[in-house]
Amino acid sequence: MPKDPSKPISSKPDAAMSRSSGVNLLATCQYEFSMDQLGTTELRDAIYSVPLSDSDEELTSILIKSNKRDHALMRINRAVDIRVDGSLGHYAFALCSDAELRCEGHVGHGVAEGMSSGTVRVRGNAGDGAGAAMTGGTLAVYGSAGDRCGGAMRGGGIFVRGNVGDHCGIGALGGLMVIGGDAGEFLGDAMSNMTVFIRGKAKSLADGVTEAPLRKRELLRLGLLLLNASIRGEAKDFRRVVPKALLEAEEAGRGEVNPSWRS
Repeated sequence: MPKDPSKPISSKPDAAMSRSSGVNLLATCQYEFSMDQLGTTELRDAIYSVPLSDSDEELTSILIKSNKRDHALMRINRAVDIRVDGSLGHYAFALCSDAELRCEGHVGHGVAEGMSSGTVRVRGNAGDGAGAAMTGGTLAVYGSAGDRCGGAMRGGGIFVRGNVGDHCGIGALGGLMVIGGDAGEFLGDAMSNMTVFIRGKAKSLADGVTEAPLRKRELLRLGLLLLNASIRGEAKDFRRVVPKALLEAEEAGRGEVNPSWRS
């Protein structure tokens, strides 16, 4: 049952702490629900029964305790701040919009698939297909992600602090991806109009994509993105991977010939 909004949930020793401020994020939620007590439909109805905040800056906050990894919490299209104390299963937070969503554990395949707006943060690892078919919003994975991360993206941004698997960005038509670790094989397979920033190494780049120089505007842009996603690192440590056609269009627009930027 929901907690009285005027009485925050008491602090728990194992609750998640804000890495920057030390604030116990889970203890500040206004409402609390348990996946052990509510079924999928009941939990969704409970979330939609919570009144929305009058402030655009501070959303109504909900704590969900999860001991079952088969839950997904799909189609949350409501301006609320949901924090899951535990792990979730496949398609966690898929097809969501408007919400601020956090999972303190791991998630299965297809996290944030089809998301159109809002934010999804995963403190653990994600399976295959993270952020697939996103059209907007932000997905941040603070562990590692599997194969086909960002596949068929059309917009939005994906941030992975650790490593990603093979075929990441496959068929992507837009958006950006930031990889803090290494990537597997065929990075950027058949992607167009998408940019990947990677700090580590890729086992291989797909045909039709190439590394490109990081210009001042990309350094500034990436620095802000890292800051907003709460990912440590300096922009200068990353490299840019783009479709060759996109790089050629950039150089043609500037009237430049850039034959040996690696040297």
